[in-house]
Amino acid sequence: MSKKISTLSNLNQRVIVGVLGAAIFIGGICFSEWTYFLLFLGLTLLGIAEFYRIVRVQGIHANRGIGFLLGGLFFVSVFLVQAGIMPGELLYFSLPVLFFILIYELYRKQPQPFTNIAFTILGVVYVAGPFGLLHVLAYYEGAYSWQPILGLMLLIWAADTGGYIAGKNFGKHKLFERISPGKTWEGWVGGTLFSIGVGYVLGLLFPELEVYQWVGMALIVSVFGVLGDLVESMLKRSLGVKDSGTLLPGHGGLLDRFDSLLMAIPFIVAFLKIF
Repeated sequence: MSKKISTLSNLNQRVIVGVLGAAIFIGGICFSEWTYFLLFLGLTLLGIAEFYRIVRVQGIHANRGIGFLLGGLFFVSVFLVQAGIMPGELLYFSLPVLFFILIYELYRKQPQPFTNIAFTILGVVYVAGPFGLLHVLAYYEGAYSWQPILGLMLLIWAADTGGYIAGKNFGKHKLFERISPGKTWEGWVGGTLFSIGVGYVLGLLFPELEVYQWVGMALIVSVFGVLGDLVESMLKRSLGVKDSGTLLPGHGGLLDRFDSLLMAIPFIVAFLKIF
């Protein structure tokens, strides 16, 4: 299947993968809390693997095993705590595993242990941290609800779509040319307005959150989503990498596709918990 898709034009690849991905996401999020759990657990582990693979280009030997263990443990622990299956004390198991990163480096005999340890932890924080915090949104009212998760995805897609259309038709002034020459202020404004409009509609259709909360989430997605895209582009440029991976034909890798989401989640959780 992937070989057949790879023979198509880039636009056709993007459309096919986008439609299939949207169907998988909507189904996984809406069917049950366990399909949601498995979907994002898979994304977490694949995202960590992709992160460690691209830093290896520069000879950085991140500890993949400990990184997978810590990232998976954090994701699963937060889910079990938010779902009410396990007590909150379970999260303390993550602390010893975190320090095992330093201890295990003693026995690896790899060059640049400081760098290896730092990038091992960064991969967990950058990928597993936001995906683990997503559970707070899923269980915002105590029981699992697909509305906040699906709504967040729709806001991300709205910002991307509105930004692409506005940028293509009206884009003149570069947003951050040094990192991403294709992004424009006009595109950002278009994406922001479209995302706010979708947020207002979600407030009417998805009553789990108030209208002001949906609109606030749309603003956060518009600001920090584009910053997440720029940050990921900066990291790739520093490593001399064009795409984070090839898992999604026409879209690059998982980190390319979810960079906006990863950056937006912590700010959205903070916003909802504070306001």
